[in-house]
Amino acid sequence: MELLDFFKIAAAILALAVAIIGHEIMHGWVAYIYKDTTAKNAGRLTINPISHIDLVGTIIVPASMYFLPMLFGSDSGFLFGWAKPVPINTGTVIRNGGYNAAMQVDLAGIVYNFTMAAFASIAIIAMSQPTNADSLMYIFAYIFIFQLLVINIVLGVFNLLPVPQFDGAHFLMHLALKYKISTIADFFYKNERYGIIIVLIILMTPLKDYVIFLPVQTILGLLLS
Repeated sequence: MELLDFFKIAAAILALAVAIIGHEIMHGWVAYIYKDTTAKNAGRLTINPISHIDLVGTIIVPASMYFLPMLFGSDSGFLFGWAKPVPINTGTVIRNGGYNAAMQVDLAGIVYNFTMAAFASIAIIAMSQPTNADSLMYIFAYIFIFQLLVINIVLGVFNLLPVPQFDGAHFLMHLALKYKISTIADFFYKNERYGIIIVLIILMTPLKDYVIFLPVQTILGLLLS
């Protein structure tokens, strides 16, 4: 393995950890603002990655998405994954802040991801393209920041999808409950177990080009323009 390949892999892993761990912490932090101490009591408002690692979402899925395309002779794939969901007592949040507070908790991780992507884009624009004359530290920093930009956009777009178990679905469910449209809330609640199946269908079919890649490329272009 060449040094550049090692840098790419290391930078991607580090960027994914920053993106998904920060995403989950933000859910718990906003809930804590509304006096829900569940995440804090569970030790999940920490940046210690060990507290957030999910065997499937943090290790198996990202590794498979990155390396499997290479085994079939194509370029490495994009990274996607998730950490262990931060435990939240939604009842406490709603009791103290209403459904608007619950929707803030739902969107907290997405706001974090797009905010990180915005800062990363500013850094990339300010930096010059690395050359062989640059230090290894500079080359790694450039690769890491670019990975941070792309991965945060991917996670933000994914979580906006109105798919059961995803933040976008949770937001729509609480929005429906706020306006007493129980049929929509019931639909998302009853179909939560199918969320991962829907995601796999999207990833394994041309749907991903329109649902994921097109929005990601659009946002990436806007941030770098």
